[in-house]
Amino acid sequence: MVIAECWLVSGGHVLASAERADDRRSRARGLLGRTTFEGAMVLSKCRSVHTIGMKFALDVAYLDADGVVLRVTHMPRNRIGMPVRKAVTVVEAKAGSFERWGLKVADQLEL
Repeated sequence: MVIAECWLVSGGHVLASAERADDRRSRARGLLGRTTFEGAMVLSKCRSVHTIGMKFALDVAYLDADGVVLRVTHMPRNRIGMPVRKAVTVVEAKAGSFERWGLKVADQLEL
């Protein structure tokens, strides 16, 4: 399982520490099994997520190939998200995180 530690950055400002899941196994696991999580989980090669079995609700951002946020959504526990066309990366965080960070559609993110 490959998870790399990095920073989530927007407009030159660090939003949060991040874990990047780059392989199939780590993407499939994501935040499952964690009781809490501070920071962001970045799932590469991903267009949709679910919260089945999650212990907390998520904020989810879908990014295009340039790191531009296409859609931001709140996902309660035990839901299945629809794939987002043109998304290649998904950022997950504990519900309420994106509001604290000021993350919104059209922001460009870097790792």
